[in-house]
Amino acid sequence: MINFVHQQEHIMNDYYKVDFVLSPADNDACDLIAASLADEGYESFEPADDGSAMTAYVPAAQYTQAGVENALAECVIPVDVRWSAAFVEGRDWNSEWERNYFKPIVVAGQVAVHSSFHTDVPPARFDIVIDPRMAFGTGHHATTTLMMQSLLEGDASGRTVIDMGTGTGILAILAAMLGAREVTGIEIDPFAAANAVDNVALNLRDTSCVHIVEGDASALAPLAGSADIFLANINRNIITADVAAYAAAMKPGARLTVSGFYVADRDIVAAAAKASGLELQSVAELDNWSSMTFILK
Repeated sequence: MINFVHQQEHIMNDYYKVDFVLSPADNDACDLIAASLADEGYESFEPADDGSAMTAYVPAAQYTQAGVENALAECVIPVDVRWSAAFVEGRDWNSEWERNYFKPIVVAGQVAVHSSFHTDVPPARFDIVIDPRMAFGTGHHATTTLMMQSLLEGDASGRTVIDMGTGTGILAILAAMLGAREVTGIEIDPFAAANAVDNVALNLRDTSCVHIVEGDASALAPLAGSADIFLANINRNIITADVAAYAAAMKPGARLTVSGFYVADRDIVAAAAKASGLELQSVAELDNWSSMTFILK
């Protein structure tokens, strides 16, 4: 049985679809804009391969024109950006992803990630089924890949794991597959939390070790001093604001791996972590995105 703590009914969310056109094309500018939009609550991004355009999705309740303009103002790369927004009524997001974006991939040569509607699935050591429904985390984004690599390189067997901002639940699922004794996935968005519950059920025959909790960093209070491994793939601002709460949920000697920020943000993240008693162990990067692993002293 999957333990799911929630406060709202599982509903089909309405979204705003925001299209951006960049001139000249610039992948780094797309990444910077996406990172700023993530701070505004945007959940999914579909960039063009050449950096000439990007489509972003945000829950309708969180969309504002000012939020888009703030994200564009924070882009330090000199590009001209035209944008437009359109309301998208709640729908079958699995079908949308199947038609437009989500394709099977293999992460780190070990984890095949695909949806339940895929038939052309490559063989791999681990097979994870994700029906995303607009929740973040399919392995396609560099930060998800970095976090999965960190889990694969560590020893999760028999450990207690907390996955902050679990999204689709992909990291919580992988931790359970790697033999974690107990996994808690925390997600602030009720729709994403319900999606994580569904994805856990799709992947694990025994789901008793996985707990999905709807909430923010305050949900960590009952978990004080429990985690051997703490994962947070969110964004720089949330990580730096909440890292003290992460540390409080960890055992001495426990490992914290964070991502969702750029290589240029490492010093800011490292300073916040150090102030909470965390010692930097290693860093990794992919496509200018970074992950960092710390040990609680």
